[in-house]
Amino acid sequence: MENIQAYIESGILEQYALGELSPAEQAAVEAEAARHPEVREELAQVQAALGFYAEAHSVTPPAAMRERVLANVMAQIAAPATAATPNAALRADLDAAVSQNPSAAAASAQPIAGEAVIRPLTPAAEAPASSRSVWAMAASVALLLSLGANALLYSRWKDASSDLVALQNEQSRFATTTQVVERQLGELRQENQVLRSDEFRAVALVGTKDAPSTRARVLFNPATHKVYVDVKSMPALPAGKQYQLWALADGKPVDAGMIAQATAEGADLQEMKEIASAQAFAVTIEPAGGSASPTMPIQAMGAVAAASKS
Repeated sequence: MENIQAYIESGILEQYALGELSPAEQAAVEAEAARHPEVREELAQVQAALGFYAEAHSVTPPAAMRERVLANVMAQIAAPATAATPNAALRADLDAAVSQNPSAAAASAQPIAGEAVIRPLTPAAEAPASSRSVWAMAASVALLLSLGANALLYSRWKDASSDLVALQNEQSRFATTTQVVERQLGELRQENQVLRSDEFRAVALVGTKDAPSTRARVLFNPATHKVYVDVKSMPALPAGKQYQLWALADGKPVDAGMIAQATAEGADLQEMKEIASAQAFAVTIEPAGGSASPTMPIQAMGAVAAASKS
């Protein structure tokens, strides 16, 4: 046969197993199974599958059927032997002919050259019902174990994924905290350098009669023009208002920057705008964002001490 697979997929093997073929068609299927191992194996699998299906859908016969069948069998056994049927007579004639000419019978039993030998197909691959049940139970147990193992692995995977997300969040929070701490340490080092440096001149700003409780200190470096403000005490301002620092150079006010609210509350040093030269510093209250010129009255003021001559 040129295409074994097409023959297997034609459905004729299933019809053979169901007994839907004519005797000639059955003989043809058995001949193909004898010649081709693929057909023989597929037919055995089809018969085994039908056996499983039949066992799964079997129906228990009524309890009285066994007695009726046995009664019919016993009645047939007890009945007198009837005359030989035409088929029985024909069989007897054939047996007599064979006994008279045994060589002809042997010759007729030999296959003719080129003629296919048709033998009954023995479903050797079909397993007993008990074996199929054992294999089915084993497959069910294996499937249950596999499902259980998969469920366990999935649960552990979810737990590991949750732990990983929590760890990543913790690392992110730690990194953020570390950055904040490093920035604060940097500011503290800078403040320490400013406070300990002999190049900075400390200018004490004392509150005026309009703001007697205002206190601040300005650190001014004439060489680098750096200016820092260290607030000691400044009253809180209403919304829309802000403290502004001024440098007085040759009697003219120069904007030195806005004082942040946190600094006004005495949190830390604040670096202000660079000032080339100054004889004094003053603080005023301005609209948020600052003014081009100071608004009176001045809240605090202090003079820059002259450099000491060594």
